[in-house]
Amino acid sequence: MPSVVKINVLTVPAEQRETLEKRFASRAHAVENSDGFEWFELLRPVEGTDSYLVYTRWRDEESFQAWMEGPMKAAHQGAGEGGERPKPAAAGSTLWSFDVVQQAAPKSA
Repeated sequence: MPSVVKINVLTVPAEQRETLEKRFASRAHAVENSDGFEWFELLRPVEGTDSYLVYTRWRDEESFQAWMEGPMKAAHQGAGEGGERPKPAAAGSTLWSFDVVQQAAPKSA
């Protein structure tokens, strides 16, 4: 069974970019111990868009759904300083889903 890739496309206003990146950095290891997790990357836009891409790769759809309903949900419901939930850094988001059909890795020397 091929891996699945989930790309969360986050529309982030320029003044919120640093906030978004700091929030991801503070939760850097939140996903790594999840069953079925394979890869994570936060991609910052360089030009032509204000969308960040949050790339995650999973063993299967069930592993992704279990993370969404457990650790990810808990992380997004957490309160910030003063007990209030922080305002989202992203103005909007869209989730793209893909099956891995082909892959390549660098040849070992």
